[in-house]
Amino acid sequence: MTYDIGALRARFPALDAGIAHFDGPGGTQTPQPVIRAIADALTRPLSIRGRLTPGERNAEAIVTGARRAMADLLGAQPTGIVFGRSATQLTYDFAHTLAKTWTPGDEVVVTRLDHDANIRPWVQAAARTGATVRWADFDPATGELTADDVRAVLSPRTRLVAVTAASNLIGTLPPIAGISALAHDVGALAYVDGVHYAAHAPVDLERLGADFFVCSPYKFFGPHHGVLAARPELLETLWPDKLLPSTDAVPERFELGTLPYEFLAGTEAAVDFLAGLEPDAEGTRRQRLGAAFTALEAHEHSLRAQLDKGLSALPGVRIHSRAAHRTPTLLLTFESRPAAEAYPFLAERGVHAPAGSFYAIEASRRIGLGDTGGLRVGLAPYNDEEDIERLLTGLAEFLES
Repeated sequence: MTYDIGALRARFPALDAGIAHFDGPGGTQTPQPVIRAIADALTRPLSIRGRLTPGERNAEAIVTGARRAMADLLGAQPTGIVFGRSATQLTYDFAHTLAKTWTPGDEVVVTRLDHDANIRPWVQAAARTGATVRWADFDPATGELTADDVRAVLSPRTRLVAVTAASNLIGTLPPIAGISALAHDVGALAYVDGVHYAAHAPVDLERLGADFFVCSPYKFFGPHHGVLAARPELLETLWPDKLLPSTDAVPERFELGTLPYEFLAGTEAAVDFLAGLEPDAEGTRRQRLGAAFTALEAHEHSLRAQLDKGLSALPGVRIHSRAAHRTPTLLLTFESRPAAEAYPFLAERGVHAPAGSFYAIEASRRIGLGDTGGLRVGLAPYNDEEDIERLLTGLAEFLES
């Protein structure tokens, strides 16, 4: 493993400001190659996709390159990659499309662990069609969501199971492959929110068993937009609302309006940047991504161990991230002070660890934190040991103040 944290950090201009960022679950900082790719796309001729003029060819090449890059990242096919404004928008669009075939008595499964972007679109779509919503619960003491928790709410009338691959609030990694298999056993589709997951673990659409997998490139160094991956043959069976002259081709039939070409150029650059985290890796981009995530997981595991040890020495700190398998994301509360007060206290000391429920409102309520949530500490690939020490020092000062 040749994970060089110093060399990596030098490629992020925003880190020159001296802030220790623990806000990765909300969005990572942007490396220079991604910034340059976006700028290059905007400084070269650019127009509506086509094959005649330089601008048309540039746009076509950008879209094709971005689809291939995301397919490599997610273990999907390029023709199964759909771009949208955000993961939330894509989920609303697909909820609207899939619900066209639902009837009263059909059932949709959502979980208490999920971000609301993978709950409310399905709840609202069910309400419009008369379908029933079934809730899969998780253990608030451990943060675990098991396959049995989902099995308990499945039936022959289940049409879709919406589940997170990783909790953006407490980091829990549910057994997605097993949950997807259970959904398929009753004839349902599995819609997986991978927004938090894709930044920390290698994704393989087939291995996960996900029929749909959504993520957001800005969580892994890219621009702000959303990506959905699915089997092209499944997309062929779905008919979204669209403009009459727009194409029926897949995946374009799901992409409304002109794509943000400059953001797609940045997305390809972000995937390439990820693939280069292990500089000695060889092979295809997909193979290099596998090596990169191995290095990344080892780095984040080491930092999380340092963080866990430091937090255990602080009095009155409660850690709500306790699942056996989880991302390096911790939710903290304090016996003596509201977590919301720690956020500005740390910010004044150049440490960014925000507080809230982060749209995982059902999970926050389930673990007894209401709509307030806690202080979220999320590690990213550019965090280092000094960042951890600055956070721990800041928390100690906060508890003593």
